[in-house]
Amino acid sequence: MYFLDFKTGEKIINGPFWHEVFTEVYEDLEDEVSTTTSEPLPFFEDDPSTNNVTAQLGSRVHLHCRVHDLGDKTISWVRRRGEEIHLLSFGRHTYSADSRYSLAFEQPNNWRLLIQYVSERDEGFYECQISTHPPLVRRVYLVVVVPKVEIVDERGKPLQDKFYKEGSIIELRCVVSEVPEPSRQVNWKHGNRLLNYDTKRGGVSVKTETLPNGALSRLYIANANRKDSGNYTCSLADFAATAVSVHVLRGENPLAMQRGGVSNVTHSLRALLISYIS
Repeated sequence: MYFLDFKTGEKIINGPFWHEVFTEVYEDLEDEVSTTTSEPLPFFEDDPSTNNVTAQLGSRVHLHCRVHDLGDKTISWVRRRGEEIHLLSFGRHTYSADSRYSLAFEQPNNWRLLIQYVSERDEGFYECQISTHPPLVRRVYLVVVVPKVEIVDERGKPLQDKFYKEGSIIELRCVVSEVPEPSRQVNWKHGNRLLNYDTKRGGVSVKTETLPNGALSRLYIANANRKDSGNYTCSLADFAATAVSVHVLRGENPLAMQRGGVSNVTHSLRALLISYIS
């Protein structure tokens, strides 16, 4: 028997899945003598080493299930959450209320489950089942990797505030890590203004290089002035972002302010206010 999950609209099955789907009654099997040649049993082709799959947040991922000698049996994909089993597909039909899930069959025998726009809640166990008695099951564990974005100083330590002298060059470094597929662009913003293709101010450039597990992006702003002060954000698409507060000072030593840390932030703001008034 099954009931509906009113939050997701998915069918939730209590107990062994195939006992609910198939209603044939097999009685006195021990007394029956078969005179026909038995058909070969289906089997999974995929190597056990592929039972763990990693996907980046927001990407699309295929969970593979290659089956030989399927015969008249049926393939289904289910999502296991504790004691609950959510039916995702049966044969070539998708039963999930979540449109991100679909059956993407690939010839000749790959019953792939496609998950689009992967989110953190998609992490967990998935089962590809063959309708034998008892069912044959291939379990796949999906790991969802959330990118990490940090604006760092010359020593690689995260920054919250950065101080520059008026007329100097602003240089900010952004490190993106935990990205198995570094295909998305790293964006820089000053407030709400995108800087990657900025031509209005002039003297702004962005240089990004791909790393084995992410990217390193540098923002350069020449001839810094007081209008360049404010919050700067480094982001990877819409999935991860971080910000730093930049202070452009007049007549003070930025290195001294930087070494002073947070205790000097209030003093720097006062200096900025005085410089604006003057």
